[in-house]
Amino acid sequence: MIMLTRLSGSRFVLNSDLIERVDATPDTVISLTDGTKYVVSESLTQVIAAVRTFRSEIVALSAYVPPDPEHLFFAHLNQDSPHLAPVAPLHREAAGRRDHQES
Repeated sequence: MIMLTRLSGSRFVLNSDLIERVDATPDTVISLTDGTKYVVSESLTQVIAAVRTFRSEIVALSAYVPPDPEHLFFAHLNQDSPHLAPVAPLHREAAGRRDHQES
């Protein structure tokens, strides 16, 4: 979610995942995927920066969420509940060796 300002000065929070397009006409108009439009006082560049910052914070904070080992090891016993599995980062050296071996 990003915090924006209406032309009236009131602040609101917008789910940036719903943004389809941002136009500068010269006012900044944000169009959402459902057709809703918001005119904001932030510039086009400021909206882009807010979205980038929000998404980078999500990626950065994901490194601090430890997996729940009990949930992961026993998730197969209850197929009705969704579960997440940790994914180890692929190191460049290993990726290069694998790509080389496959060709």
